[in-house]
Amino acid sequence: MTLKVKYPLALASVFLWIGFVGAISFMEAWLKFRAPGITIPLGLGIGRLVFNALNKVEWVLALVVFINLLIVNDGVFSKRNITYFLALLGLSIQTGWLLPALDLRAELLIQNLEPGASYLHFYYVGIEMVKILCLFIFGVKLFKT
Repeated sequence: MTLKVKYPLALASVFLWIGFVGAISFMEAWLKFRAPGITIPLGLGIGRLVFNALNKVEWVLALVVFINLLIVNDGVFSKRNITYFLALLGLSIQTGWLLPALDLRAELLIQNLEPGASYLHFYYVGIEMVKILCLFIFGVKLFKT
């Protein structure tokens, strides 16, 4: 059995995207607080920087996928690509709502103010898990037997 890749840029971008999200959201995010000498304000400052950079990288990878789908011109908005668009929806929610709200909470904590209880991190992590699942399913569909 030979596998043919119809969307090579999209395929590479999808799995690179999964790798970035997995490494940063599920490793770096909590490990940095275990490093010697890292205070909560310092860790939050690093986290804000890293997650804002990750967000930009995700949009670039999402754009590369979209462009590759357009170039092949094989029904970009077909049902086959629904998981890609679900991942984009999650990324949009993170970009437009969750990251700004989490940045604000981090800034309050950095200034030694108490922002109050929040489920924002749980929403963010939940979207990350759904996004990775959607991207994985989409990436597998990019292979053509």
